[in-house]
Amino acid sequence: MRIVVPYPPSGNVDITARTVAPAFGDALGQPIVIENRAGAGGTIGTSAVIKSPADGYTLVLGSSATITAGPAVYKNPPYDPFKELVALGAIQLAPIVLTVAPKTPVNSFAEFVARARARPGQVTIASAGNGSSNHLAIELLMRQANLQLLHVPYKGSGPALTDLIGSQVEAMMDQLTASMAHIREGRIRAIAITSRKRSPDLPDVPTLDELGVKGYEASTFTGLFAPTGTPMAVVETLASALRKAMANPTVRGRFRTMGVEVMDMSRAEFAAYVRADYDKWLKLAREANIVLE
Repeated sequence: MRIVVPYPPSGNVDITARTVAPAFGDALGQPIVIENRAGAGGTIGTSAVIKSPADGYTLVLGSSATITAGPAVYKNPPYDPFKELVALGAIQLAPIVLTVAPKTPVNSFAEFVARARARPGQVTIASAGNGSSNHLAIELLMRQANLQLLHVPYKGSGPALTDLIGSQVEAMMDQLTASMAHIREGRIRAIAITSRKRSPDLPDVPTLDELGVKGYEASTFTGLFAPTGTPMAVVETLASALRKAMANPTVRGRFRTMGVEVMDMSRAEFAAYVRADYDKWLKLAREANIVLE
């Protein structure tokens, strides 16, 4: 069995897949191989799974960027996630964190805003790629905080974080899962978080809403999906195994250390959540005129 991660290693989706895969494989009684197929904001790997045999042996670790936010903002999305994929189950919900590079001369969000307004359109901010949830979080921040930043898209969070740590870019918005270790070890600095409440893992980092960007909230989900046409008996077997894996204390403990919230949902509840998340981003894209080619 394969779980395709449509991003390079080290990002939020990859870390999530590698955290849950061993317990998922144990529940199914067979090993799980993680395959990274990056490119085009996660659409290459996702499209490859959609085109694979619908036999339950090739799955995709889907996220906001590839299942809801991305399809909602692309002018011509390469696939329809609701017609071509079936949701197996939820895994986790991660806040996005705004971080700055070691050489960026700011230590707070207020200083970041001042720097951006003094140099409109010049302060560089990285994301995991065009159309990614990180990119949309940046676009939302620019609109709600009235900032002009220079978006620098990468092919996944891993390469972006490498350049952030090396100060090749000044700032980044990324899932807390991928950034947490670097924040804890002092390689980058966190200056704001996008969730409605502060993260218990970063209690001194204020939310953007607290910092005056009223109503700002952007968290990203991850979950497991199979190609449409997968036999329902197989879908239910996979969904049941995923629920068992997510109940594993080791898996839950690992996610807690990553600063994310485990999504305890039935398959039907997760499918409804995914649809609501898509509708949210579609409404935002239309109101803010965010359309990606």
